[in-house]
Amino acid sequence: MADPMTFDAIPQAPNLRTGLVNTLIAQIESGDLAPGQRLPTEQEIVAATGVSRTVVREALAALRARGLITTRQGLGAFVAKDPLPRTFSILPDDLESIDEVLRVLELRMGIEVEATGLAAERRSEAALAQMGARLDALEAAVRGGGSGSEEDFGFHRAILAATQNPNFTRLFDTFGSAMIPRQWTRLDRMTEADREKYLERMQREHRAILAAIEARDVNAARRAMRSHLAKSYARFEDLRDKAVHD
Repeated sequence: MADPMTFDAIPQAPNLRTGLVNTLIAQIESGDLAPGQRLPTEQEIVAATGVSRTVVREALAALRARGLITTRQGLGAFVAKDPLPRTFSILPDDLESIDEVLRVLELRMGIEVEATGLAAERRSEAALAQMGARLDALEAAVRGGGSGSEEDFGFHRAILAATQNPNFTRLFDTFGSAMIPRQWTRLDRMTEADREKYLERMQREHRAILAAIEARDVNAARRAMRSHLAKSYARFEDLRDKAVHD
């Protein structure tokens, strides 16, 4: 049977799946759940935690996606034999609450502000052309009715590539388009006028970043990226506050 102590610290997360995932990750990383150890059955986890079987299945699927557990037909789930080196990833399913989106934006500010300064210092003409092309593609995607998340991701990735430090792009690629949580902006619910206003604001911020990089103005590039991400942060805070009061 499941040891209730394994699950006694499930936090009051924005959703139960996230709380269970975080608890199991902590148990794996601490060694309380050892490599190769069989996890309790779904029913045992349900009994120990009080969450639904659906929540348990979603949590186990998230752990499999991270490579932390494996499943064997008819035998159950097991902690991966060699879960190290520990890998960090952000998957789209991790962004199920605005609070989680805000945490990602805080991480992005820590990474991208400095990277944008390096991009301004080291960028090539080809890198500038790539950034400009990504912005054009983003504008076309949103005007065509799409979310533009992949194109937005491509613009920010092009900035990181311009640093000529491949570690930045490797880190960003770990997150993928989950770093651009466009599902919360609800573009599909906007009027055409609101979509145009949103696009103009977003592109104005993007163009300011690109102009500073083109001018090789390191400080201005950092300020422009920080301003862009800080404004995004503020907009998501507003969405969260509105959701609380609705």
